[in-house]
Amino acid sequence: MGRGSGIRVRGNGIQISFYWHGQRFQKTLKLEPTKANLKYAERLRGTILLEIAQQTFDPSKYFKSIPENRIPTFREAMETWLGHMEKSTATSTLRDYRSCSKYHLIPFFGELPLDKVTTTEIRRFISTLQCSNKRINNILTPLRGVLGDAFQDGVIEKNPMDRIRSLSIDTSEPEPFSLEEIRKILDACEGPLQNLIQFSFWSGLRTSELIGLEWGDIDWGRNVICVRRAFIRGHVKETKTKAGKREVKILDQARKALEAQKEHSLLSGGRIFTNPLTRQPWSGDNKINHHWASVLRKAGVAYRNPYQTRHTYASLLLSAGENPMWVAQQMGHADWGMIRKRYGRWIPSIDPAVGNRANEIGSQFGSKNASFGDKTVTEENG
Repeated sequence: MGRGSGIRVRGNGIQISFYWHGQRFQKTLKLEPTKANLKYAERLRGTILLEIAQQTFDPSKYFKSIPENRIPTFREAMETWLGHMEKSTATSTLRDYRSCSKYHLIPFFGELPLDKVTTTEIRRFISTLQCSNKRINNILTPLRGVLGDAFQDGVIEKNPMDRIRSLSIDTSEPEPFSLEEIRKILDACEGPLQNLIQFSFWSGLRTSELIGLEWGDIDWGRNVICVRRAFIRGHVKETKTKAGKREVKILDQARKALEAQKEHSLLSGGRIFTNPLTRQPWSGDNKINHHWASVLRKAGVAYRNPYQTRHTYASLLLSAGENPMWVAQQMGHADWGMIRKRYGRWIPSIDPAVGNRANEIGSQFGSKNASFGDKTVTEENG
């Protein structure tokens, strides 16, 4: 049934729930959850709600004994919710949910009954958080999950999160590297590290995707990289989004980096890029960040984080006049909205002929008679 309807399938039965005198009642009907029986349960609950409104409700009419339904505490509900999420959530995401619960949510809401977790209390909780808006939004995600399920199950009458909006996130402007800066950076390193950095500039992969890339993901015949996974916090997981699972064309500079990397890791048959110090696959992006900062200092290039290699890839392709929709697909975006929003200033304004076709059409309005194909539009004087 609909969210918050007070009707739910429970095993081979149907459970209805409602409130009377501030107490939650639940009744399980021993009926198969067919469409007809669900309709019956809905009508029965409607009758009970009408009786409550008319102050004629008698619980003994529906229950042999008046049930005692205790509202669970936030801690109990959170632990139950996390247990339910174990099989349907990526390991790294579940770990973050548990962290949010342990260090933020339970210390604040802990023993509070769920029906006492109000919108006002949630706003007060948010005001105590000393972290970025992005992190606050992440902390609110499991809170939304717990309270959303409680509302759907009829444990609470209203969902206090309905009035809580995600906080705005200040997305930093892309700061792509110039071709000259790219040359300086590549000249300041060598071996596996140089191969990794060159490949990142010319493939547009996220750092987690670079770390998780394996030799078997390279289709040399079709000249494409098959992006299937990411390596996050020590665990391999599927790509960030459905669109993230994609095939990326191997540009010439990316192919040269792969060819050079063969001698370092091809025989192992596993992941492509390795740590130059350990000669083992990268264990996380923190190690890459350390090497990256060192290379930029040596190259004399102003520091920008490694993710700027992805921004550089996008700006290079767009400035060269590549189709924005194709660039979006290469980068793993579902549509080109993100490309337009973040990289709009690189979409081919460098083309000196841009707009000329429209001018050619418009110039025809300079005369009394403008010809369009085999039709003639004649300007009429009033």
